[in-house]
Amino acid sequence: MLHRGKTHVARRRVFYIPGYDPYPPRRYRELYRTESRKQAKISGYRIEQRSDKSDTGWRVRAEFNGMNVQTKVDVLVWHDLVQNSMRGGILGTYASLVKTSWIYLSTGTLRRLSWLSKGPVLAALYPIAMLLGQLMIAVFLASTLASLAAYLVLQVASLLTALFGGGSSTVMRTIVGTTVFWTIFLPVMVMALRWFKAQDDKTFAYYLMHDYAYTAKRRGAYPEEIEARLVEWRHRIEAALRENVDEVLIVGHSSGAQMAVSVAADILRSNRFQGTGAELSLLTLGQVIPMVSFLPEARRLRRDLRLLATAEDITWLDVSAPGDGCCFALSDPVSVSGVAPQKGQKWPIIVSAAFSKTLMPETLKALKHRYFRLHFQYLCAFDLPGDYDYFRITAGDRTLGQRFRDRASSQSRIDVPASRFTSTLS
Repeated sequence: MLHRGKTHVARRRVFYIPGYDPYPPRRYRELYRTESRKQAKISGYRIEQRSDKSDTGWRVRAEFNGMNVQTKVDVLVWHDLVQNSMRGGILGTYASLVKTSWIYLSTGTLRRLSWLSKGPVLAALYPIAMLLGQLMIAVFLASTLASLAAYLVLQVASLLTALFGGGSSTVMRTIVGTTVFWTIFLPVMVMALRWFKAQDDKTFAYYLMHDYAYTAKRRGAYPEEIEARLVEWRHRIEAALRENVDEVLIVGHSSGAQMAVSVAADILRSNRFQGTGAELSLLTLGQVIPMVSFLPEARRLRRDLRLLATAEDITWLDVSAPGDGCCFALSDPVSVSGVAPQKGQKWPIIVSAAFSKTLMPETLKALKHRYFRLHFQYLCAFDLPGDYDYFRITAGDRTLGQRFRDRASSQSRIDVPASRFTSTLS
């Protein structure tokens, strides 16, 4: 409940955790600016945005139902870690492909993930298929050109021998042909693979492979640099909870959702925000939590999920959409990970963004086959907004708890335990 007898939010802090994204926070600032204007025009409220002193945040002034609301939004950055993880080069990417594939296959995780939803599993298989396809094409092209070059050189050598006399042994012909073949084959194959990598802004094969490899490199445990970043974020959010604000909202999108879960759980464990007056809320969007929580060493994440499931001091809303093929739509990450308590589970509330109902047919047509854009729709304007409106939630006059506490989860919610690994012990 709001403190000091207040009935609406006057001040809010929002902390947004993006997914695996190498780009800096300004893209999210500009996305919020353009899409909030569209949504305000559609929905009939007022919202204005201005830059903050920090490059990672912005301020929002809005008017909802005659109530003025001030919001400060901060992006919790980890794009530098993403950039570092993407510097493995071509050889490193193919090595990651082998290692990551082995982890998901040998542990049975990929098979169990397919029980929940085929979309994100196909998305996970896409970079593997694409990179192997690129390798096969590069090998075929290089071997064809190299074989042709070796053949031509040997034919020329035979012609010269016939014209000027002399002879060449079979061994010498083999050495010459082999030398020419590999001299042509290796540079051509490398050039072909480099060309494919240069087109990754269209195919996203390398990007997705790096994403899954980073997730799986410690078999579900957070890398040390992520753990360090979580500590830093926790301190920032705890400081915000002590400010004169009515709500502190943590938003985690895509692979940022699991980090949002963990930082929220760490705040609850620290118990340092009791009595501050601010409500703590958690919003996860387009989550892919099972990609991590199903792995054998994801004990920390599973422990965090179990804690939040029954927490009294937080509201947790999880929003996804069946039309988003890059997320585990309507899957309860607590239940499917096998860590739901036998009784007393309160969170998360599972809500569908229902793209088929909240977007006009022409919008859906324009977004057809634009899978990444659909995955970002949660942060964008809706033509026919329903219960979920990103800008009402992040800048509106009610807390997340006021909006959704009495809301039942979607009837299509998936809550059947599917993970082989359910241990939460360190």
